[in-house]
Amino acid sequence: MDFTELTAEPIDITSVARRVVPPECGATVTLDGYARKFTKDKTTGEIRDTLYLVYEAYEPMAIKEMEKLIEQAKKEFEISNVGIVHRLGKLEIGETSVVISVAAPHRRAAFAACEWLIKQLKRTVPIWKKEVYADGEVWVEGEAPN
Repeated sequence: MDFTELTAEPIDITSVARRVVPPECGATVTLDGYARKFTKDKTTGEIRDTLYLVYEAYEPMAIKEMEKLIEQAKKEFEISNVGIVHRLGKLEIGETSVVISVAAPHRRAAFAACEWLIKQLKRTVPIWKKEVYADGEVWVEGEAPN
C-alpha cells in the first residue's frame, strides 16, 4: 500500500519501512534523510556550522506532488509499494527530515526508485528548508535536475 504523509512529529523509520512490505517483494530500500551538522555552501564552497533546520510546506500541494512521484516511479521502475513521510517544523541536528521506503520484488529496482524519488522530491515538491547557522540563516532552494 502506497502512502504519503507530512508530520510535525519525529518519524519512526522502521514503521514507515514495514508499512510498504507486500508478500511478493524480496527487498525494501529505505532512505533516512536527516539534519547534518555541517553544510557546504553550493556557490562558495564554504563549510558552515548548522545549528538546526526548519521545514515548511504548502501541505495540500506537497501531498499531491508526492503522490504523483509515486505514480511516476511505479511506471519507471519494477516496484510494488512506496511510502514517503516528510517532517515539518524545527529539526535538531541528527533528527530525521524525510523517509522514503520502496518495496520491490528485486533490490536493484528498489535502490534505483528510491534514489530517483529523493531527487525528484527535492526538485518538485513544495517543501522548503531553512538552514540556521551561528552567523545567520538561509532558505535553501530545491536541487537542480541532473
